[in-house]
Amino acid sequence: WKVLPRAAERVGLFTESVIREMTRLASLYGAINLAQGFPDFDPPRVLIEAAVEALRSGYNQYSITWGAPNLRRALAEKLSWYNGVEVDPEKHITVTCGATEAMMATLLSVVNPGDEVIVFEPFYENYGPDALLSGATLRHVPLHLEEPECPFDPDELRAAFNKRTRAIIINTPHNPSGKVFSREELEFIASLCREHNVIAITDEVYEHILYNGRKHVSLASLPGMAERTVIVNSVSKTYSVTGWRVGWAVTRNEGIADGIRRAHDFLTVGAPAPLQEAAAMALRMPRSYYDELARMYQRKRDLMLEILQRAGFRSILPYGAYYIMADFTGISSEDDVAFSHFLTKEYGVATVPGSSFYKDPSMGRRYVRFAFPKKEETLEEVRQRLDRLVG
Repeated sequence: WKVLPRAAERVGLFTESVIREMTRLASLYGAINLAQGFPDFDPPRVLIEAAVEALRSGYNQYSITWGAPNLRRALAEKLSWYNGVEVDPEKHITVTCGATEAMMATLLSVVNPGDEVIVFEPFYENYGPDALLSGATLRHVPLHLEEPECPFDPDELRAAFNKRTRAIIINTPHNPSGKVFSREELEFIASLCREHNVIAITDEVYEHILYNGRKHVSLASLPGMAERTVIVNSVSKTYSVTGWRVGWAVTRNEGIADGIRRAHDFLTVGAPAPLQEAAAMALRMPRSYYDELARMYQRKRDLMLEILQRAGFRSILPYGAYYIMADFTGISSEDDVAFSHFLTKEYGVATVPGSSFYKDPSMGRRYVRFAFPKKEETLEEVRQRLDRLVG
């Protein structure tokens, strides 16, 4: 027998997505999928019609590699009025296949093998593989979930910066905790980036999903940060179109912007042309749309919090995004993986084990993450299923 060729070592450094694994389990057992963060409702009808019109109008071939001009102009307009960042759509914006590719292209363009990238922990699971594939080492700084608004310790963050630090990833609003980084926190991060000549990569995909009067601040809008920040974002979460895969990476640092375009070109060539045209329309939605979006999700958040409290969970209050990290130790003594599988198989509610958001799995063993971008009737069905936990 001949020995078959093996996969490259780099893809053995990380596991399959736990979130996608739980989605498969949800499908297998007929569970309600509160694991993967996608809505079970349609986007605004006008966006669907815009996509159909784009298909009918001939936008069916390659667009310009770094993005359709109409979309890049719309992005520049929105970055100006909402994020307080002025950019040139011809030089500073790269349209990608979702924020996932935008993050990968960015890390490939700024990281050299042996560099370190700082992330706050818990962290979205893609950041680890992204860093490994780009040759970087992650350095973790904890968010203290047991304290209100999940702060980080400034001394712990300062200690994470060293001569090998190349970049820091800031996700605000934050997945999975729901933390919204304050202006003061971002100013402190910016001061460290300037002091150590570090690039900030800001994942801002939940920028409009905010609760209790919280405001989104883009790090790039702070003094001296536009040229040392890359903004990563997409249409997925704000417009309920996670399957469109239209995202972007934006920076006023033209050398890095050029690097992102080169990496993007050879990763995917370009994002879907007709959906780019529809995305341009999405970005020009009336500003009232964003206020209603936040109100809608706050209603869902409050309902989900009440459901979890009734079932015996202790939830971390999110101020942004559409996830709830919940401590289940008052319900079960199992670890998070076993409990997530149990909840999916026996109660028909799929969630994500908390350990998947930590380098050291033991730090997340008492948590699971629920995603609540669902119809209210879906959440009411979740209530009925989880009520069985207590009686």
